[in-house]
Parts: sequence; structure tokens; C-alpha cells
Amino acid sequence: MKVNVDNLRWCSNCLSMSTRPRITFDARGWCNACVWTEKKKMLDWDARQVELVNLLDKHRRNDGQFDCMVPCSGGKDGSYVAYNLKHKYGMNPLCVTITPALTLPLGDQNLRAFIESGYNHISINPDNNAMQVLNKTGFIEMGFPYYGWLLSITTAPIKVAMAHNINLIFYGEDGEVEYGGSTETSANPIYDVNYQKRVYLEGGYDKVLTASKLSKSALHFFEYDSDEKVNKSNIQLTHWSYFENWDPYRNYLVAKEHCGLKEAEDSNAGTFTNFSQNDQALYALHTYLMYLKFGFGRANQDACIETRRGAMDREQAVNLVRLYDGHYPEEFIQLYLDYYQMTQAEFDLVLDRYANLDLFEKIDGRWKPNFMVT
Repeated sequence: MKVNVDNLRWCSNCLSMSTRPRITFDARGWCNACVWTEKKKMLDWDARQVELVNLLDKHRRNDGQFDCMVPCSGGKDGSYVAYNLKHKYGMNPLCVTITPALTLPLGDQNLRAFIESGYNHISINPDNNAMQVLNKTGFIEMGFPYYGWLLSITTAPIKVAMAHNINLIFYGEDGEVEYGGSTETSANPIYDVNYQKRVYLEGGYDKVLTASKLSKSALHFFEYDSDEKVNKSNIQLTHWSYFENWDPYRNYLVAKEHCGLKEAEDSNAGTFTNFSQNDQALYALHTYLMYLKFGFGRANQDACIETRRGAMDREQAVNLVRLYDGHYPEEFIQLYLDYYQMTQAEFDLVLDRYANLDLFEKIDGRWKPNFMVT
């Protein structure tokens, strides 16, 4: 992405940066995520609740069989969705976790606590070697360090749903709509596999699978079934955020009270929060690469959410982003090198490949920004 540093801008309401893919700004300088936050105050949420109930009633079963699915890591958002489906709406959800690489102890503990709080749950552990190859390929070819896991959390739930004759899958928030991207799903709760490939997999589905050179059997949980088979299953994919005003902090409080969720003792790597994305070590690398590509990282991402929900003002957000953003995940580097089977030099070459030279310069072996968040 070619960037003119002189033309950089940040949302005048939160801190979304003009380098964010698919971002737009209105005449006030508000980003599309803030405009959506404003619009949500005027949405007819009662009407969307009716839509939700009608959708659930369409799939509801009274024979004890599972009637919907929630991909869930044991974190705040999937736990919140599963809790509401079971206890507020009387559904019988099957929860599914695709085990990521380099799990963290707190994430393992939270997943166990969630299961023990009363949910039917399946853990899927795709071929470990294939996961490593796909994650490494994604890291090198797309600057996306857990691309294999991302593939599996989109493809494996559909396979499990078809095996259990489940036709409704709930993910948490629609990140495109909530955080500043395409609004094509803002008025329609149902999306398809093509949307997942284009948006969530960043158009790299075929590229990474081909580059991995893995066998068909190894790719079982990383590949979609044929379009014909998926369409024949009549599976509907949706986001909970369409039906209810999405609030990550509220989700955290509900998951903490009802599903045993625990937060980290200290703030997470690269940010000031401690209650989300505690399941895997590769997330810190993912957000560092995001920072190198676009100039905003995990702290900016969290500060924008907190500002939009009214938990802090913009000045506080600026101070926190300046303090925390762009953290090089030193604490995990040896873990990454062992996992990817790379030398430090090989690893650094990948980082260098994705560093935006319009935004950063390398000083003493570390990429430093040539801009100031304002």
C-alpha cells in the first residue's frame, strides 16, 4: 500500500487510521465504524429481535438434537453468544473449537471453564503438520501468521454442521461493519462462503492452499467442500452483532459471570486491555504485522472500540496508542522461531517484506514509525 505520510489522517471521533482497508470518512472526519455506531442508536433493534426469533424458530428442534452451532474458543464473544442462545432463547447449541497453534495456558483454562459451565462442545484438532505448514505459508505469502487456523475456523464448522444436520451457524461480530469496512452485510444477516473467502480470508484461500503443496487428506479441515455440497446443505451463516448492539465489554462481563471467563493478570502484549484474545501466542504477531503493514496495531484497535462505546475520550485514546501500539512481541519470538522452524534472520526478512516503507524506517534492527498519532 502506497501511503503519503503528509495525507495520513485519523478519525476525528476515534482513532481509525486512513490506511485501514475499505475505510471511509464522512464530512465531519468520522470513520465508517463511528458512523455505524451512531446509526445503531437509531436502528429498530426490536424489529431485529423479531428477525432473530423468526430465524431461531425456523431452525428450532424439540427432539433434543442440536439446532444451531457456535464456533467458540472459550473467550468472551463466543461464550456470550452461546449463553444467550441457550438461556435466553432456549436453543440447543453445539459449540465447536478449532484448536489453534501455540495455545496459551489462560486460553486453555477459559475453554475448560466454558465447557464446564454447561455446554455441549467439540474440539477439533486438524492435522498438526498441515496447520504448521499453512500458518508458515500464510506468514510468508500474506503476512498472516495464523492463516491455517483462520482457514479451519471458517471451513471446519461447516463440515461439522453438515455431519450433525445443523443448518444455522452463529459467529460473533461482523468485523467489517463494526470496525470500519464493507457495509454490504449491514442490512442482511445471512452471508455465504464466497463472502468468507473474499473478506475474512483476504482473497488468499486458493493462493495459500496451492502454495502449501499439502495432500487432500491433510487439508480436510482446511478446505471447503464443493459449492454444490455446501449449497445443498442449506447452511445459513450469520453474525450475532446483526441482531443486537455489539458491546465487547458487556460480552466479557456476561462470560465472566456465567461462563467462568478469567482475564489476564497483566495487560496483553501490545495493548492496555487484558480480557480478550488470550487463547494463542500468534495473535501478538498478527497484530504486529498489522502495525507494520498499516500503521495501527492492537492498542489502536482496542482504543477505537473503547472510544466508540464511550469508555474513554479521544485524548485518552491517543495517549494509550502512543504508549502501547507497535509492540514487537519479544516475549514470544523464540516460540515463533521454533514453531516456524526459521532462523531469526529468515523471520526478520518476512517482517521486512511487509513493513510499509512509507510509514516506517528501520533503526537499530527495529521498525520505527515516521508518523505521530494525532
